[in-house]
Amino acid sequence: MAKILIKNGRVWDGESFFFADVLTNDRLIEKITPNITDSADYIFDAKGKIVSAGLVDIHVHLKGLASPIFGVGAEISSFPFGVTAVNDAGSTRGDRALLDYLSVKNTVFVCAGIKQNHANFEAAETGLAKYGDKAIGIKVYFDKSENVCDIIPIKEICAFAKNKNLKVMVHCTLSPTTMVDIVNALSEGDILTHVFHGGDNSCLDNNFEALKIAKDKGVILDLGLAGNVHTDFLNFKKSIEAGFLPDVISTDITCKSAFIRGGRYGMTMCMSIAKHLGMSDEEIFKRVTSLAAKALDKGSEWGYLKVGRTADLAVFDYTNEPFDLTDKAGNQVKNNLGYKCILTVSDGQIIYKN
Repeated sequence: MAKILIKNGRVWDGESFFFADVLTNDRLIEKITPNITDSADYIFDAKGKIVSAGLVDIHVHLKGLASPIFGVGAEISSFPFGVTAVNDAGSTRGDRALLDYLSVKNTVFVCAGIKQNHANFEAAETGLAKYGDKAIGIKVYFDKSENVCDIIPIKEICAFAKNKNLKVMVHCTLSPTTMVDIVNALSEGDILTHVFHGGDNSCLDNNFEALKIAKDKGVILDLGLAGNVHTDFLNFKKSIEAGFLPDVISTDITCKSAFIRGGRYGMTMCMSIAKHLGMSDEEIFKRVTSLAAKALDKGSEWGYLKVGRTADLAVFDYTNEPFDLTDKAGNQVKNNLGYKCILTVSDGQIIYKN
């Protein structure tokens, strides 16, 4: 049974920051307290760094599950960024055996299609049968390119999901309707992703009306950054300044973005951009650990660093980790400093070290 001792870190346990050491024993967290003197197989000095619960990315597109033109390797797009659990947002391929094979913990949302302005559940039904209880939701690409003209398909998908006790995730970039229409169709625990997109029907409309309704209803607002593709950085900044933070920070990572877009694209860059635009460490880490886990109904398993829990954790520095992105509206985010993952532990094993 391997023991890992991480010393002198600023610990984020999913709820708060404090200074302590962390000791793992086999697959579990054994101690979190200052000045641990136990012997260990591996000792890491995290002085000046953050020791966090393993991050949870609720919006990814993985190789073997997503379309081949988007799918990215699960482990390589997760562990180097401190991510130990993911949700594939739109699974159309693969099967339950593939999900069980992956080292990174996982759930999936299956795809619902839209044909002639009505929901089509053929792919969703197939996916639900293939993935079993790993399938926890329905993802819909609610975009004008899908020849959709009003809110009817979303209402049909919400009814279908509610009948099967599933969540709904709506991609709302280039939506044919207002964001208010979408939020009003969703229920508590459903997810609106790319919430700070640019163009028509944005979150800024009518003084953030959609965001106010979402907060009141318990609809989860997911950043779904996607680099500079599905986020308008000015909309994101204005929302932060108005007090409308995303409930969850996710990457929407694909093979077209990982390690490429704007620098070293992954969860840490998304976090760095959020900090650059005005969010605090506590606000950011909460949205990539405990709140992200709860969004997937996995708060009892993921997103917390607690004694007796599975030893999923990561160590981060805020250091020379530059990023430079310009969105479609010409808004640039650029900084030479950013979060950098330097150690990832999954199931009590060191799985990545920078």
